[in-house]
Amino acid sequence: MRVENIKDVDILRQAARLLEKENDRLVQEVLGLKQRMIQLEGGDPEQLKLRLQELEQQLAIRNKKLFGDSSEKRPGNNGKGNGDKKAQTGHGPRQQPQLLEIPVIHELDKPDETCPRCGGHLIEWQGQFEECEEIDVIERQFIITKHKRKKYRCKCGQCIETAPGPKKLIEGGRYSIEFALSVAIAKYADHLPLERLVKIMQRQGLVIDSQTLWDQIEALAKLLGVAHERLQQYILSLAVIGADETFWRLMGELGKNKGGNGKRWHAWSIVGPDAVYYRILNSRGVDAAEQVLKDYRGTVVCDGYSVYVALKKKGKKFRLAHCWAHVRRKFVEIEQLYPEQCQEVLDLIGQLYDIERECIPGVAGDELRYKARQQRSGPIVEKIYRWALKTRALPESALGKAIAYMGSMWEGLKLFLDDPAVSIDNNFTERAIRGVVVGRKNHYGSRSQRGTEVAALFYSLIESAKLVGLDPHVYLRRATHAALNGETVPLPHELM
Repeated sequence: MRVENIKDVDILRQAARLLEKENDRLVQEVLGLKQRMIQLEGGDPEQLKLRLQELEQQLAIRNKKLFGDSSEKRPGNNGKGNGDKKAQTGHGPRQQPQLLEIPVIHELDKPDETCPRCGGHLIEWQGQFEECEEIDVIERQFIITKHKRKKYRCKCGQCIETAPGPKKLIEGGRYSIEFALSVAIAKYADHLPLERLVKIMQRQGLVIDSQTLWDQIEALAKLLGVAHERLQQYILSLAVIGADETFWRLMGELGKNKGGNGKRWHAWSIVGPDAVYYRILNSRGVDAAEQVLKDYRGTVVCDGYSVYVALKKKGKKFRLAHCWAHVRRKFVEIEQLYPEQCQEVLDLIGQLYDIERECIPGVAGDELRYKARQQRSGPIVEKIYRWALKTRALPESALGKAIAYMGSMWEGLKLFLDDPAVSIDNNFTERAIRGVVVGRKNHYGSRSQRGTEVAALFYSLIESAKLVGLDPHVYLRRATHAALNGETVPLPHELM
């Protein structure tokens, strides 16, 4: 039985404990064999001790990744955390300006309209109320709308006309455009698998199957495909963009592989301030990156993935700006093993972020940001460089690898100093890809190559709408009707 096929939480927990014990046993065995090997080679005792310490540290890091907390937050107050901080007791009532307000008048029952003191009759005190609010819900209801198209005829008996009916996504189809839009939003904005949506609809009175729901989504995708292409063109016209990628599973016959439950594809993303474009491809290599970035000539903010460097070596004209958050992450992961060295560099990186937070975000803050980076951030970056040169570490050690990682991207890490439009990190791209990641966790991937294309289209349009503060449902409705009317399908930022 494979672990990924186990659904019972208790069995998974027991399997994890067994794996952890076996891992500890193997760690000790590896350390013992390594010690014997170095002794047989006649190694220096001090060098032997140092190498064993490095091995133990590397194994500790791997154990933390497997079984530890994944948070990148560092403890404050010299490692004491925030134990003295008062616990939050909650928040007051949130304002709900978008909700419809329906007044409900409550009256006394007839027997209660008598004064308990004198026995007199109580009369209504006009305009006086005790008021309170209550958030309520009106359940969704599916209905059948009967469209009756009137017929008209001429007395001559040679002409009959019929009134036009509603526009349809599928000719002769039974489901409305609004129904199809609600399915697309449920799957790609709310991350509901279609089978789960089928069960929800059945509880609300509609008997339907997942294939019918998919047919509605695909019909929408055919209409909106041109908007997906335009979105890529728009982002590639920007001076600075972010790029990232994450895995995506392709299930079904095409995705089956021996011993597994799906082939590993990848969701590529390119992001601007007001738009994001996704493309799901069967590779994480240079050819896939080239399909996404095409002949882009601006600045790409990215992590240290070598494909972007390889693509640039092929003759592409974009500049590479690298991410300080990824560098910081490397040192946070090993801070417990090298507290003194890591604290120094992490404090310096923290100062870079403090300066960034003082500047107005966006184009409005470019002038101030440029001055601050030149006058204050530049010297800090130079301090980090000198720290890396003076810090001694074995190349195979975790600290040595973290320093080497930073050094391999040094030119890209400095690029933000001279260009105020370049972000200090690629976090804005990682935030934009969250929708894809949540969707992947909920419906596991796609069942066909067409499914990957449809997913990429809807994630692109929905996440772009969210970036500019536009309700995705409202946007998809306007885009769909524009397509049905033969108009240019607008992109989300064009409607703001």
